[in-house]
Amino acid sequence: MAENVSSQLLKGVLQGIMLVILAKKPNYGYGITKEMNDYGLLAIPKGTIYPLLTSMTNKGLLTTEMHTAESGRDRKYYYITEEGLVEKAKFISEWHELVGIVGGVVKGELYDENQ
Repeated sequence: MAENVSSQLLKGVLQGIMLVILAKKPNYGYGITKEMNDYGLLAIPKGTIYPLLTSMTNKGLLTTEMHTAESGRDRKYYYITEEGLVEKAKFISEWHELVGIVGGVVKGELYDENQ
């Protein structure tokens, strides 16, 4: 999923991906970007992460806390909230459903809502 994924497609799932990452451990903006790169998400525009983190914080999905790094530099760390955990679970559920639907379309299988 490196650099071939369209940015429009990625923007639709980026919030969910960030919630999953932050549910594992709090992190700062650049650290989140590095972790997404480690998962193969290399095509994220630089101006995307921080506005999304701000939006997620404003929605109550994240809280922030300033920490001083070993280098002496202050970093804003993002922590997932209870509301963020609920949104993460919703994202995962919807993602699995969408993967099944898209897979069915690709294979030519009709959707069966009883599955």
